[in-house]
Amino acid sequence: MRQYETVFILTPVLSDIQMKEAVTKFRDMILAHEGEIVYEEDWGLKKLAYPIQKKTTGFYHLIGFKANPEFIEKLEIQYRRDERVIRYLTFAMDRHAIAYAEKKHGPAKEEAPVKEQKPVPKPKKPVLDDEIEIEIEEED
Repeated sequence: MRQYETVFILTPVLSDIQMKEAVTKFRDMILAHEGEIVYEEDWGLKKLAYPIQKKTTGFYHLIGFKANPEFIEKLEIQYRRDERVIRYLTFAMDRHAIAYAEKKHGPAKEEAPVKEQKPVPKPKKPVLDDEIEIEIEEED
């Protein structure tokens, strides 16, 4: 299995529910074809560099995943068939891109180390200006 990253832009006229359904469709498709999602980012509504289908904004979503190379063609066919997707890009990550992604997003979910939480010390009571003046006068 190779590691891939895919970014797709959804049309801005979708409701939140429709947008989540589209993202869930592609996420479930990756998982159904024995893929593994490494990380995921929702970039939200962004302005496009140039109009696409007379639209100037779109909802961006990024998914980093591991899958078999044969699956990528099936995923891109689904992007083309889905009217909610106005643009997409999927690319295979080389070892440098994988190292950068791990540095940015942390290791894969199953490799993530469990961190122990240290107790937070209680903040000290702040010193008031009057108390400082009294301490200075006492020292003289």
